[in-house]
Amino acid sequence: MKKIAVFTSGGDAPGMNACIRAVVRTAIFHGIEVYGITYGYDGMINGNIKRMHSHSVSNIIQRGGTILKSARSAEFRTQEGREKAYKQLIALEIDGIVAIGGDGTFTGAKVFFEEFGIPTIGCPGTIDNDIYGTDYTIGFDTAVNTALEAIDKIRDTAAAHDRIFFIEVMGRDSGYIAVECGIGGGAEFVMVPETETDLKKVVKSLKNLRKSKSSSIIVVAEGDEEGNADLIMEKVKVKINDEDKEFKVTTLGHIQRGGNPTARDRVLASRCGMAAVEGLLNGEANCMAGVVNGDVAYTPFADCIGKTKPLKGDHLRLIEILSI
Repeated sequence: MKKIAVFTSGGDAPGMNACIRAVVRTAIFHGIEVYGITYGYDGMINGNIKRMHSHSVSNIIQRGGTILKSARSAEFRTQEGREKAYKQLIALEIDGIVAIGGDGTFTGAKVFFEEFGIPTIGCPGTIDNDIYGTDYTIGFDTAVNTALEAIDKIRDTAAAHDRIFFIEVMGRDSGYIAVECGIGGGAEFVMVPETETDLKKVVKSLKNLRKSKSSSIIVVAEGDEEGNADLIMEKVKVKINDEDKEFKVTTLGHIQRGGNPTARDRVLASRCGMAAVEGLLNGEANCMAGVVNGDVAYTPFADCIGKTKPLKGDHLRLIEILSI
């Protein structure tokens, strides 16, 4: 293997730059030319591919976002689009690919490998922490800490005014961010897509909690089946029916995607990036390089895409026990 390419795709995540840096410098360490593809699969189709050097990734390990940019690509979902991408890579004699992203990125990489056979290894870059085959994903720790900092500040104002706050965090299909923010932020309730939300129980508990607590924090993952934080707040407010109680909603939104990555995310991203390059050199392909129980592990894309990563049951129980 003499030349590899690296790209980022899907939603950005803090730590992607650290992963790019690790890919580039590991490739150079092993005497391999490395190319960066800007704007993901769309850039692959359009030939936005440039040679990268060690200095190309200087001073980026601490930066959020991705220097290679990210974009969705409807064209890559077609066979014609993928063929265009293949021809661009073959013209540069690319022997292998490192794809940094999440479920959609790995789905595209799997199909691309099956059609054209260029060895590809993925690195798990998504704040949702919902990819099977790795204990944590790149960006998750930073997103949790960003949200937690906001929740701590909201708790101050909630206590000052005896308010009930519904705080919405990201997690359309996964409650990992909500659960860890709930535990770390001392939330009274956490609502996630993986479990059914019992609003009657929430209302009853809030009424009981008023005897011992003047304010409450409820963390809502955006994909909860009862709706977003605004909808859930209105449902609960009507059932409690207390004109003296103030209800507020804060949606944290995309601040969770930005910011300097934490040390944990930088180390994880660096390990995955190095493992991806060395995996290609050792004959691995059509899989993701993650970390399981502290060790690097290679998981087939089919498993990463096809298997769910369940929440830890003791985490949800911990929130219930500590909220009294």
